[in-house]
Amino acid sequence: MAYYILFGVWYVVSLLPLWFLHGLSSLISVLLFHVIRYRRKVVHENIRSAFPNLSERRCRMIERRFYTHFCDLMVESIKYFSISEKEMRRRMQFKGIELLEESCRNGRSCGVYLGHYGNWEWISSMPLWVDPKLCLCTQLYHPLENYVTDQLLLYTRNRFGGVSITADKSIKYMVSYRRQGKPILVGFIADQAPFWDNIYYWSQFLNHETPWFTGAERIMQKLDMDVYYLDVRRIRRGYYVAEYKRITTDPKSKEQFWLTEQYSQLLEATIRRAPSYWLWSHRRWKRTKEEWLRITNGGIKPKPN
Repeated sequence: MAYYILFGVWYVVSLLPLWFLHGLSSLISVLLFHVIRYRRKVVHENIRSAFPNLSERRCRMIERRFYTHFCDLMVESIKYFSISEKEMRRRMQFKGIELLEESCRNGRSCGVYLGHYGNWEWISSMPLWVDPKLCLCTQLYHPLENYVTDQLLLYTRNRFGGVSITADKSIKYMVSYRRQGKPILVGFIADQAPFWDNIYYWSQFLNHETPWFTGAERIMQKLDMDVYYLDVRRIRRGYYVAEYKRITTDPKSKEQFWLTEQYSQLLEATIRRAPSYWLWSHRRWKRTKEEWLRITNGGIKPKPN
């Protein structure tokens, strides 16, 4: 019952024009920033430590713009409930599609790295740009603890023809599609902080020694997928362009963690180009390498399968 009530409310709100929702977003961002002060300390410390050479004024500007974009992301996600295909294609555009089509015509599935940058929810509109006979667009996700919110997000992520696959069943589904000879496009958002037992690789990222999820790399190498990075740009409010950049068509030949390192470098370049549109409110650097070395007895752990 809670699902249907909340769905109805969100759907009715989504019928409002986006210019009105963006106006509402501006008001909410003022409240979050000045009154509620939602994660202000976390955001400020993240930005300040990532860009130590920037002036305090410049860091504050990035911080303030982040809150505006963060609220835009919320209202744009609600708009996703009813936005038309035509409007979606106008506001979320993709480039480099010809590279993906080339991979799929060669019978190759594609793994795509992306981050919590720009509007990552709208990226699930990718099926509007790809011939469904050529490949199936999917994305991995971790179910939310709140079942109602989880189901609402799944509705929007799948409404244009995409398929959401839970991370724990990813290999099973991908192998199944491979056996059927169906190329698939899989999106991996891998810029979250892994748990201690899932840390195998560290790299320099935004002025920090940073741990990375390496599961995406293992999947792409195991299934021999063509590997891409999705470089997202916010053109103006409510408009984005995402460009597919090919990393390799031979992942099995690469040494361990090479793909993860390429991803970290590409994502950092995206963030440095326009810092305000990354998710600064999460604690990306809450785990330190020194603590990891102590917990794992000097980093001695079994290699991931």
